[in-house]
Amino acid sequence: MGSNKQLLLVHASMENVSLSESVNIMLTPQFYTLKKEALPVKYLYQAKRIAPSLFDGLLEVGESYEYFVFKEEESWVFIAYNVEKISAFLLSKGIKLEQVSKLFFAQQSPSSFTDPVFLGEKEALVTLDDTVVVVPQAALREETKSFLFNDRFAPKTGVTLQGAYGSLLSMKQAIAAAAVFTLFAGMFFVEGWRYGHDSKAADVEMQRLLEAYPSLQSKMQRENIATKYKTIDVAERKKREVIKSLAGMIFKGVTFTSFSLNDKGFKAQFSCSDDKVAKRLKELAKKEKFHTSKGAGSNDVQIEGTL
Repeated sequence: MGSNKQLLLVHASMENVSLSESVNIMLTPQFYTLKKEALPVKYLYQAKRIAPSLFDGLLEVGESYEYFVFKEEESWVFIAYNVEKISAFLLSKGIKLEQVSKLFFAQQSPSSFTDPVFLGEKEALVTLDDTVVVVPQAALREETKSFLFNDRFAPKTGVTLQGAYGSLLSMKQAIAAAAVFTLFAGMFFVEGWRYGHDSKAADVEMQRLLEAYPSLQSKMQRENIATKYKTIDVAERKKREVIKSLAGMIFKGVTFTSFSLNDKGFKAQFSCSDDKVAKRLKELAKKEKFHTSKGAGSNDVQIEGTL
């Protein structure tokens, strides 16, 4: 667990809060972009070096992003997040940056979301295929109840928002911290000299990797829509595959607005930012052999099909 502080789940539809002390916060996938890659990389510092190239063409141009990286079984997990946008959202909900102790991501605790946690009245957070995703509550079984979110969801490690502690250190604390850092600097100078010789082979390996994979791009893992079933028969698996296919059609400029599903077929409604985005969405649906229709005078696209 990250600490003994209260853990607050931050999501797009959350209500304003009033805090009297600092808290830890956990972000839903609405605030970060996730990628999983099985790469021939051994060390964390190597994975962090290539993180930016993994998201080429997937993030908003002109925006600044930070990257959080960790190992998950045989794959590396890469999370890109925009500190400025997260900070602005927190402030809009009444959370000052100095009140944030640690920042966690839902993907760090996939085993905690095997049962869905409701986000407001329309969405839920749940783990599907080891990935924590946001799904519409309408896609869950009617009898599904929300699992209680609490401090036990906190992982062991997190990040600190830049500037969150700028006003919290006293002069005495700052001097003490400076003394400690100076001592560590001397220790790391000696250790670094020795390590520099030992790491040449790793650097050569890293260079070969970067040359072999200049952009290291792969299919973006954003399965934002999925259904969790306790028992899955053939019909239920078909429903799940449909939802996974629809998940792959969500990209920048596309908003999922409604969804209905039964034993015979499904109908999904998407809102697109412009005609170009709507056209691309229809092309993706066509590849899945789904039927599409576009509202007259709007960029809303309806996708339907049979099971």
